[in-house]
Amino acid sequence: MAEAHIPVDLTNPGQVFACLGFLEAADVLLGDAEGGFDWHQPSAVCFRLRAAGDRNPFEVVLEFLAGAIAHPIKPVGYVPKKPEKSDAEDGEEESEEEGEDELLEGNEPSVSAVNAANFSEVFPARSGETTSLPIRLQHPEFGDVVLSHWADGARESFKLYAGNRTAEKIANAMLRGTREKPKKDKKTQQQQTIGDLKTMGVSQLFAQDKTKLIETPFDVLTPLSGSFNFDPRGGWTAIDAGYSPNKQKHRVQASPVVQILAAWGLEHARPVESEVRQVRYAVWSDMLQPMLARIALQGSPTSFELQHFRFELALNGKNKAVNFAKLENHA
Repeated sequence: MAEAHIPVDLTNPGQVFACLGFLEAADVLLGDAEGGFDWHQPSAVCFRLRAAGDRNPFEVVLEFLAGAIAHPIKPVGYVPKKPEKSDAEDGEEESEEEGEDELLEGNEPSVSAVNAANFSEVFPARSGETTSLPIRLQHPEFGDVVLSHWADGARESFKLYAGNRTAEKIANAMLRGTREKPKKDKKTQQQQTIGDLKTMGVSQLFAQDKTKLIETPFDVLTPLSGSFNFDPRGGWTAIDAGYSPNKQKHRVQASPVVQILAAWGLEHARPVESEVRQVRYAVWSDMLQPMLARIALQGSPTSFELQHFRFELALNGKNKAVNFAKLENHA
């Protein structure tokens, strides 16, 4: 067993969900994973993770994400519907997504390989909505992982993004970054084969400074395109002073690691929406396996030492986004 720890802000819901994501991912990729939070030194709050093998489990998970590509999963007989046109108050998806095809670095799988993996008789919802299709993260060495919590028809999906963004496009932006459309060089008149890098994902951050990303994965921030809306540091809703980053086309910095791993963490667990847009979650101090950690996140009465937090979901048009949370009590 190998064990490591990373710093975490317990008042950032996305970071807490992403810690559960690290735990779920380590269990899939390495096996026998356990994780828990240590908040007893306020200046050094951390998430501990251990798993089978002799490698740092955080490194293995980040290596998987850095090399993965997301593809949509469609139910058999799926007929795509044209996405709804963004409405003017839906936030970043209008300026970031509408009318612009961003190219994803390295996202060039063979058509036959993608089509073979694209359809499934097992589907989490009654029908497939174009923007909410589940995704399969494919890695050439580690294999495939399915993420689908936003399409879960059996319980509350906790889907925060809206408009014409798709889960596939969001996931690939977090994993592989985004690129501008290829341009023609004014001097040579040569057409680019791939556009200039627009925003970075886990892949670029891992290549840029692997050690820093492994040691402090949630603190490596970068300007992002449309996301799953899990990291409150990347909030793009208008503030009382009348400033809206989206309308000014200013990018805000957040963590793609938080975004993609929070989505993974909520695959089998949900925070509790106790009132309209009032959401609660808990953190635990014991080293728990994923099945028990999912229960602990919901704050259900257990024998574990828990801390409970509450936050309000912000609204911007049809989009929702997490805010920073407040500690409720010690249990």
